[in-house]
Amino acid sequence: MKNSNKLASMPTIKRLPSYLHVIEAAEKEGKEYISGTVIADELELEPIQVRKDLAVTGIVGKPRIGFPVRDLINAINQFLRWDREHQAVVVGAGHLGTALIGYEELAHRGVRIRAAFDLDQQKVGKTVNGVPVYSLGQLSDKIQELNIDIAILSVPTSHAQAVADMIVKAGIRAIWNFTTVKLKVPSNVVVQKEDMSSGYAMLSVKMKHAFGEHD
Repeated sequence: MKNSNKLASMPTIKRLPSYLHVIEAAEKEGKEYISGTVIADELELEPIQVRKDLAVTGIVGKPRIGFPVRDLINAINQFLRWDREHQAVVVGAGHLGTALIGYEELAHRGVRIRAAFDLDQQKVGKTVNGVPVYSLGQLSDKIQELNIDIAILSVPTSHAQAVADMIVKAGIRAIWNFTTVKLKVPSNVVVQKEDMSSGYAMLSVKMKHAFGEHD
């Protein structure tokens, strides 16, 4: 399979997990093939967009038959690097951090959360969904000990940059940022920022149009 990562746009990458859910559901139903049109109908997209997105995986569908389900699942997982395990820590064991630790989809996609860290000494020494919580001062040692790939940042906004600096200093080069802060990191560190307010903004506008609400 060719490596097409450089050709993929960010919107394509963001749509692939939704495709994967639909294709995996088809596999559970015992289907060996699935068409781009079926995927498109399920997700309210245009079939041509689906076929264009799936082209980045290197899997080619057959006319009037569709894509081989098992091969397509494997190809998407490989493209997204979900076919390998990533060791992760959650930094900030508050409500959001606790929810992320308990989110089974992450484990299903290869994210193994090995530890959590927090400033609150009342949380230190306890476990959250089976994951041990350590003091923030132990961050560097534990990251090295556990061979961590990804740090999931869910601390209060006021601490975000300082904690990110600690994460980078500890050797982490991938940060999944759930704070509202735009982090300043070295060029060799990748950051993915999740902005929940953007999702809520889309929902709010959709409600306005769907329900005929007026300003």
